[in-house]
Order: sequence, then structure tokens, then C-alpha cells
Amino acid sequence: MTRFNKGSLLAGTIMAGAMLSAPAYAQDADVTDSAEQAAESTAIVVTGSRIQRTDLNSTSPIAVVSPEEFRLTGAVNVEQVLNTLPQVLPGVTGFSNNPGNGAVTLNLRNLGATRTLVLVNGRRWMFYDTNQIVDLNTIPQFLLGGVEVVTGGASAVYGSDAVAGVVNFKLRDIEGLELGGSYSLTGRGDAARYQFNAAIGSAFDDGRGAVTMFANYTRRKPVFQDARVFSERAAGDGCIVPGSTGRGGIGTPFPSGIAVGTCLARGGELGFVPQGSATTPTGTFVAGPAGAQQTYIANPTGGGSRLFQDPGDLYNFAPDNYLQLPQERYLLGAYGHYEFTDGIEAYSELSFVRNDVDQELAPTPAGVAAPLFINSPFFNQQTRDLINQNPVATATGADYRTTQVNFRFNDLGSRNSSFAREAFRVLGGVRGGITDNISFDAFYSYSRTTNTNIQKGNISRSRFINALTTEFVPGSTTETRCRDASARAAGCVPLNVFGTGLASQAALNYLSINATNITESELTNAVASINGTLFNLGFGADDIGFATGVEYRKMNSAFIPDTFLASGDVLGFNAGLPTSGGYDVKEVFGEVRVPIIEDGFINALEVNGAFRFSDYSLDRVGGNWTYNFGGELSPFEGIRFRGQYSRAVRAPNVQDLFGGASTGFPAATDPCSDRGPVAERTQALRDFCIASGVPAAAVFTRGVQPNTQIQSDFGGNPDVGEETSDTYTFGVVLQPSFVPRLNITVDYFNIKVEDTINTRLGGLASALSLCFNTVQNLSDPACSAFVGRRNTGTGALGLNSGGLNPVLVQDNVGKLETAGIDIQVDYSLPLFKGELGFFYLGTYLDKYRNTPVALLPLRENIVEGTYGLPDYRHNVRVTYTQGPALFSVRWRYEGATEDFRVQNTFSGNTRIENNALPLRSIPAWNYIDLAASFDIDERMTINAGVNNLFDKQPPVLGSAAEQANTLPSFFDVLGRDFFVGVNFRF
Repeated sequence: MTRFNKGSLLAGTIMAGAMLSAPAYAQDADVTDSAEQAAESTAIVVTGSRIQRTDLNSTSPIAVVSPEEFRLTGAVNVEQVLNTLPQVLPGVTGFSNNPGNGAVTLNLRNLGATRTLVLVNGRRWMFYDTNQIVDLNTIPQFLLGGVEVVTGGASAVYGSDAVAGVVNFKLRDIEGLELGGSYSLTGRGDAARYQFNAAIGSAFDDGRGAVTMFANYTRRKPVFQDARVFSERAAGDGCIVPGSTGRGGIGTPFPSGIAVGTCLARGGELGFVPQGSATTPTGTFVAGPAGAQQTYIANPTGGGSRLFQDPGDLYNFAPDNYLQLPQERYLLGAYGHYEFTDGIEAYSELSFVRNDVDQELAPTPAGVAAPLFINSPFFNQQTRDLINQNPVATATGADYRTTQVNFRFNDLGSRNSSFAREAFRVLGGVRGGITDNISFDAFYSYSRTTNTNIQKGNISRSRFINALTTEFVPGSTTETRCRDASARAAGCVPLNVFGTGLASQAALNYLSINATNITESELTNAVASINGTLFNLGFGADDIGFATGVEYRKMNSAFIPDTFLASGDVLGFNAGLPTSGGYDVKEVFGEVRVPIIEDGFINALEVNGAFRFSDYSLDRVGGNWTYNFGGELSPFEGIRFRGQYSRAVRAPNVQDLFGGASTGFPAATDPCSDRGPVAERTQALRDFCIASGVPAAAVFTRGVQPNTQIQSDFGGNPDVGEETSDTYTFGVVLQPSFVPRLNITVDYFNIKVEDTINTRLGGLASALSLCFNTVQNLSDPACSAFVGRRNTGTGALGLNSGGLNPVLVQDNVGKLETAGIDIQVDYSLPLFKGELGFFYLGTYLDKYRNTPVALLPLRENIVEGTYGLPDYRHNVRVTYTQGPALFSVRWRYEGATEDFRVQNTFSGNTRIENNALPLRSIPAWNYIDLAASFDIDERMTINAGVNNLFDKQPPVLGSAAEQANTLPSFFDVLGRDFFVGVNFRF
């Protein structure tokens, strides 16, 4: 019968029995206890290699998270623990509302989820989308027997995607019946999370076989952004009255609308001001002569209008957005093995997941250029005089003026995007011995994920224009109708947006559309390998170990958008064309481990290497090699040096290659607006902005960029090639005999990824800066996305601001570099008839550089120490165990960081002045967590605790925020959080 006890918690669950006194957190697989290791006789496989061995040593640093760590944090999903590891930067999480897609992803070394390979029981896991990324929601955390994390290239062993490293989730066998559950609630009484688990397992046929079956139900309640002070009001950078900073870190604008550049000279100070969207529930329009147009907002009761006062009139969209996304998940599965003949067994795995996650956004903001009927009764004479200054809409006649109209459809309610993801995976294999020293393993797996995305709150762009384009009903001078006869036949009703709450329900019904989009993904994987030992070289060393085999993988994905989204005739959620494609790869691989000396004139010496040749069906990728080699040297017992070099590859995914054109709203800064840093506003930039189509009077004004997000178009590129990376690791393992139970590891890592696949020009934000701050040449390819895209009246980019969308596709454009040092210390000692355990895991980041466009290194984005990427992070856990009770305290530390724009390089290789940012840096961030566990008896265990004991709130970051005014996946946004759990074993 599987039984949880405190001896195993502190002794070996972290390292699969490798230590007698390790604390319950994470540990390097190389840290071993000599007595335990001597007793170990069963061959095992350490993640990062396919060669079986009788010890837990590895030339690559391996961190392992114990299953008890999930209990001691009250986690219901695996990312709640993994994202606290210093080697991991949060990807998409349960706090990712916009951007977000209902999934949870893993991001090693901040190199991206597409460069992190996820395994379960050493085999590839199912992915969920056209980017071929694993959703961690599909992994049953309550069945984990440990999680092994190898950072650095591992493509030679596992194939494509293992650029940043590999995370292997190992499921445990169950003997008997286990029932359990947990419940979490914040100190504010919200954000409830709970789960119920059941697993049953048994051996049969005199131990020749075993099977485990499991089920899980998980529920997470939503929290809106207005439930926390720091996120209740959208905040941005600006000029504030000195000393006025108050609730939520927001100050009083000083004076309203002042440019940041003149802030200090006017006696103000840089800070955070109320921010939001320029698209409001009271309609706005742009009017005035070309080159001097301004934005006006209608009076709430309709008829008249006045100048739009920014930021006073901005719409606060924060309360309508989720801070924590709701979730409902069902997990079912089984796995087992049976020895059908001596020494040979069949095994299988089956998993099914149904995961429902919703996003909630503010009501649809819509902006269109429409021919407005000057004589409409919706206007008074003052508004008509303003609109009359706009150009005549020649297609409709002299009574119409082409006008940019913006309106937020609050009467339709919030936008809701529901992701219903169903996934299943089946696997069958055979393994066993060929000789006493050689064994084989062969398996086939197939997985399929179907994601149904239901969107509510969209409107039709063409119908919006139809409803704004009106005329008098024949014979009337007061009643209007839609001008287009075919639109009237389809139910078009004139829409009055020039006020608040004036739109008729009939008009709203005509505009409103829902959308259903389907994403399907398939993975077929077949692997056959043999491994074993050959002979030894003498000198007291083990036999040479080897592994070799072949692998076949086939990936297919398709995105099937709703008719409205595919046509682009949609406002609310992003439009996109269908995506469909796939490819396969045939591979041959091999590994060798050569122990040279053991217990000789030096303690130990070993070398190893691996290779893989991959033949892709993609012409652009074709065949390529990946490989690694390394070794370890122990001059005497208690110290061991290790090192490894790896060449890894990431092939382009379906989205990179075949992604249909889609519309997005990335946050970016147009240097020609007043949102850009003052340090960049040179005369040369002004002249170039004018040359690019910005009216002279509009340069460096808000009209050039009324919204923080700029609507743009993106898509795949069939000519994209593979990424390559080089990883170096060097380290030392110290286990001094004069300090029993002390283990120290120090490892240096250096990873460089070239030809990174990214949006061409590095994405919209990078492309804008490249073109306008560095290149300043409209004929240069770096500016191709913006030529002819600006609104002739305001100079704005993007359809949502009255211009045309910049177009950017995928390409091999840049490089990534990171380097640093991982340090781990664990120690335990007897104390007062119990045992005190100490564990420390920290990472020093020496370098992190993202060069979005390698051909323009001047623009490299030097961001080590940036918000969300501190120079130093650590976790410390101290545990005390006595009898059936365990008490634990954990210290999570995030080092001091600064705004990335301080270190980033700009035109002329200058940096932003420190006084040009409202928040240059933030201090170190500390979290303290408490936990306790009690074995009531051998059948029942209770766990309880509190995370973020001191209710530390996240910092407000203004324009440097990802969402909710901060980095909600990096900082703790819920505050003090309590949990309790119980587990029964029969």
C-alpha cells in the first residue's frame, strides 16, 4: 500500500530515495548519499539521457521537485510550484486574461514555451494548439512522483523543441485506494480553488502486472481586477501633482493633458496617472481640417459635443477584466504494465482531459471610418459644423462626411471568450531484456486535442458602418433609416452612438454576432530503442553504457475560425484566417557513456556523448544534426566537476509555417506620438514622421496613437527555417565528508539561440522603434510594414485608430542569449528528537539578451534585471519534522529590478534618462509561506498552510505592465492565501 510518511518526505521523495535527509522542495539529481547509493541495485534512467545507470549522477544539472511540494503549497495546478523555481519564468498562467488563451505554459530560462520540451514518464506529451505547446492543465499533479527539470539543450536525446531544456513529469504507481482533496481561499474571502482526487491501483497475476486508474475534478472561481486596489483602475505613465500618489499608486494628473516632456519644468513629477481606452461608451468622433483634426466626445444626453479630455475621459476597462480566470477541469486516465513472458512486459497509458477556462474583457471597443449624414437628427448644429470640416464622402454624396467614429458597446455587455478544451492520449509499448546486459523499449502514442472557443460580444464591422450611414425616410425630415437597401433588408437599424445609452436594442441586435472557432492538434510518436552495457576499460570503472534507436513524429494542427472571424468583418476579438498544416520527421539517435576510472589514483572520471540526425519533410529544414558531449571528474571523494556542450534545434511549428493571417492588438509605442520617451524626440525623428505620413501639426501628439494597443496583422511563412542553439554548462558538486548531510552544487550555464523564429522585424513594438528611431529610411525593409499605413488626417496606425494595419509575418530574425549561475545547498541535522532540514535554490542571471533583428544589433534588447527577470532569485525552505508532524517555512525572493528601457539601447546608442521614467526600479520582493502536515494515522494525512503570509501586494508598473497594472503571473496578485487538504489511503 502506498503510504506517505515524514521520513520519506525529508529523506528521499525529492530525489527518488537518493538522500536520507533532503527537504521537501527541489534538488539536483547529482546530490546523492553514499550509503543509499551503495544499496541501490536497480537500473534507472535520469532525465536527459536514455542510458540506464545505477546512480543518480549526471553531467547536466537536474533539479527535481518532490510531490510533497505540491501539498505544502496547496497547489491544484502544476504551474503554481514550477513557476516559483528560479530557473523558470512564468509563461501563460491562470492569471493571463489579456493576453491569454485558457492554457498554462512552461517557460524555462525565459527562452519561451515553444523552446521548452514537456515529457510525461520520459515521453512527449500532447500539445494543444498550432504552436505545438503543452497545456500543463492536462497533467494530473496529484499523481506526480516527482518532476525533473533539465535546463539547456537536450535535442540530441529527445529531438526538436528541447532548446531551453526538458521538464519530465513522472507519474507514480498506486497500490490500493487513494482519495483526497484541497481547498484554497484568500484572506479577502475570494478566489476559491478546490479539487477532488481519486486513484485506485493494484498488482495482479502474482505481481506480473499492475494498473492504476485515476480521476480528478478541479474548480477555480474568478476574481475581477477591481477586487484589488492595485488593479482597480487602469494606470499609465504621466505627470502628476507632487505628493498626490494615493490609492493604487495613482496620482492626480498635473495639469490635465500635459506632455511628459514638460512635466518637471512645470513643477510636476513623473508618476502613474489614471489610464484607459480612448474608446468610450459615449461616442467620439474626429473632426477638423486635414492636419489639424481633433477628437470630440458627444454629450452624454446626445446632440452636442466637446473636445475629448485625455486622460479625464478615458474609459477604465480594468473592472471588466479577470484577474484570476475561472476554471473547471475533469481528468480521467489509466496506466499499467503486464509481463506477458519472462523479462518482457507490455505497458500502456490512457488520458482524457476536459478543461474549461473563460476570459472576460471589457465591452467591445469599435472604431470605423464612416460616411456620416450631416442632417442626421442625432447631431445639433454645433456638431454638424465640426463634422462639416471633414472631407466629403464622394461615394455617398455632398450630404455625407467621412468621419472616424469610436464607440464602446457597453449595452451588449462584456466580451467573453470561453475555451472548452478536450484532449486524449493513448500509448502502447513493449519493453524487456534481449540479453542480461541489453534491453529494448518500443512504443507508439497518439494524442488529439480539440479546442472549442466560443466568443460573445463581437460586432460586425460592416454592419456598424451600415448602421452609421443613414438617410431620411422618404417623405420625412426627422426620421432616418439605414441608407443601404440590402442592409435594411437584413435588419439594419440606425445606430445612435452620439451619447450614452441612446443605441436602440434593434440596432444592437443587428450589429451583434457570436463566433465559434475550432482548433485541432494531433501528435503521432513512435520510438524504438535499445540500451545496455558493453564492457569496461578496467581501472575499477563501470561498464560502458549505450543507447540507440529510431523515432518518428508527425504533427498536424488546424485552426478553423468562424465565418465572421475568417472574413475579417469582426470587432471585439481578433480576426484570423484558417490555419492548417503539418509535417513529419524521421530520426536516428545514439548515446554513449564511458566510465574511465573509479576509485583509482583519482576518485572518478567519465565522458559521454549523444547524437541525433533528423530528416524533416519540410524542404526549408531538411536534415540536420544535433549532438552533445560532456564529462565529469572527481579528483577525490566529496568533490566532482562536470561540464557539457549541447547543440539543439527547434523546427518551426505549424503556426510559424502555415498560420493564416490574423489580426492582433499588441501594446506598442509609436515614436511619432507623445507616448514615446522624451529622449528620442529629435528633429530628425520629427522630419521622418512627417515623411512617413504624419501631419506636421500632429507629430508627438496623442492623436497619432490614441490607444496603447495598435491593431496589426500577423501570419505564418512557409519559408521559415529551424532555430539552432549552443549550450555550455560547467559545475561542481561538493559533499564534504567532514560535514555529513551537506550537499552543495554550483553550475554555470550559457545558452545562445540563433535564427530565432519571431514576428518579422521582431514584432510591432520592435519594428516601430527600428524604423523610426534607427533606420529612418522609408525604402528600407525595416519600414516596409508602415509605408502608406497612416491615417491622412491624424497620422495614426491601425484600423482601430483610423489608419491601416501594419502587416508582419513570421521569419528567422534574431537571437537569444542567456547566462548565469545556479546554486543549490541542502543540509539536515537531528534536533530535539526530530530533524531540521534546510534547502536553498538560487539563480544569478549574468546575461539575458534578446536581439529581435540580428542584422541590426544596435537594437538589441538588453534586459537582464528587468521587471519579471531579476538578476537574482531564490527559494529557501526550512522544515522541522518530529513524529507524525511536519512544519515548514518557505522564503521566496525576487531580486531588485529596473525598467528594461533604462538598459535598452536607442538611436545613437543612448539610453533613457533616469528621470524620464516614473518607476525606474523596484526593490527586492519577498514572500513568506507557512505550511504544516500531520499524519493522523497511516491512512490519513492533513495539510494546511498560508502562502504570502504578510499579504504582500504586487507593484504597479504603468506602461511596463503586462496586464492588471503589473506582471500577474510573476508577482503574487491574490494576497494572503490559505489552503487545507486531506488525503486518505486504504
